[in-house]
Amino acid sequence: MSIALAKLPDIDVVRLITRTTIKEVYPRYYPEGAVSFFLSHHIIDNICDDISRGLVFLCFDSDNTAVGTVTVKNNEICRLFVLPQHQGKGYGKQLLDFCEEEISKSFDEIVIDASLSAKGIYLKRGYRESEYRIITTENGDFLCYDVMKKQIKKAE
Repeated sequence: MSIALAKLPDIDVVRLITRTTIKEVYPRYYPEGAVSFFLSHHIIDNICDDISRGLVFLCFDSDNTAVGTVTVKNNEICRLFVLPQHQGKGYGKQLLDFCEEEISKSFDEIVIDASLSAKGIYLKRGYRESEYRIITTENGDFLCYDVMKKQIKKAE
């Protein structure tokens, strides 16, 4: 397993990982309007902008196949996705370890918007709910999520 900074030629891979994970996992937790909201939020222009700013990383398996992605914006972990067929194999843990280490270089607190599918993972890692948010999406559906935070020691 390895993690590397995504470059602009990787945009289709980041988009594929993101969209595939949303389409396969989120319908089990969210109504159709919320799933559509997630898909429209992670459009190619937003991904391209984040890659251009050096904020996006890819996680690779032992065959050097991209299986996950994450975006780190200051002290916030965003767009953390692992392809469904690779979940439960430690890639998400590796991505979170990487993010926490990177963020601890400059900050003493990590923030993440936790999807319902991932909230349990974050709780086990010491994140705590700080806010509860609701977004009204198409069809009158609701997207509910927690903003979670974790205090960390700033790396010396």
